[in-house]
Amino acid sequence: MKIAMIGSGAAGSVFACYLRRGGADMTLVDKYKEHMDKVAADGMDFHIDPDEHYHLDGFKTACTADAIGIMDAVIFLTKATQLEDAIKSAAPCVGPDTVLISLINGLGNEDKLVKYYPPNRCMVGSGSIGTVLNGPGDCTSFPNFGVVMNFGPVQEDPRITEVGKQLEAYFQAGGCNAVFRQDILPLLWWKIIKNSSHSPVSAILRLSIGDTDKCRYGRELYDRVIREGVAVAHAKGIKLMSAEEFIAHDIEQCSENPNYINSMTQDMCWKKLPTEVDMLCGALSEQGKMLGIPTPTCDVLTLIVKAIESNYEKQIF
Repeated sequence: MKIAMIGSGAAGSVFACYLRRGGADMTLVDKYKEHMDKVAADGMDFHIDPDEHYHLDGFKTACTADAIGIMDAVIFLTKATQLEDAIKSAAPCVGPDTVLISLINGLGNEDKLVKYYPPNRCMVGSGSIGTVLNGPGDCTSFPNFGVVMNFGPVQEDPRITEVGKQLEAYFQAGGCNAVFRQDILPLLWWKIIKNSSHSPVSAILRLSIGDTDKCRYGRELYDRVIREGVAVAHAKGIKLMSAEEFIAHDIEQCSENPNYINSMTQDMCWKKLPTEVDMLCGALSEQGKMLGIPTPTCDVLTLIVKAIESNYEKQIF
């Protein structure tokens, strides 16, 4: 099966490596030309924390999708803010039977897909896994225990099921515990709520996930976002665990990768880039407003992150 990874930075490279290890025919597409050229020439060095290392060959690469040919599946792992542009730019590699898959964390990705393609050709999913692009042709995965990727259809269809099951097989054979599920929405909401708590709080505090969790005030902020997110999800009819069950599970997960520095923290502290806050706690705030559910912590965290990212050049340290 021919698969294009549109957006092959840290997350895209890591998931492409799992798929390639599992036997998939992978084409990486990214504007980072040095990375694409390095992978095309020398392959990818793939590290799985703490001590596994693989060298993977056989990738095709390109900086655009214009001439890569028609794909069986097109996976999007850009920043959430770049998704709609990426969908439009991927049109040259989309045929009548191509399945389009967003594995980007955040709310509303399915709406962007179905704006351009029928829902029975679209899938959404998310991963619970740390990713780092160490440099051109070199990436690292920091997986959690258990299932680290869930994905499924926006609308059930035999073609979606065929492609979904094949992707699951590639991921599993490559060492990534990924699962194709027909009922994907509760899992997506769980991931969004988790990222909406971890990402902005840790980024604002300039701490790792574990150090934020160990700080009583950081942990309290995590918990407040979780309670708000669960309340919004329940109001939408999403079948999620209770907020207290969610928090207990989250505390356990924080201990598994305590040194992980999430992408929002990297963007705010090192790279000085726009963040995905609008797709996470900002999106929970918007959903809360529509449903009449108060989200005061999400509201404030969103404002703080947006204020910081609007003033990178003026910060005093």
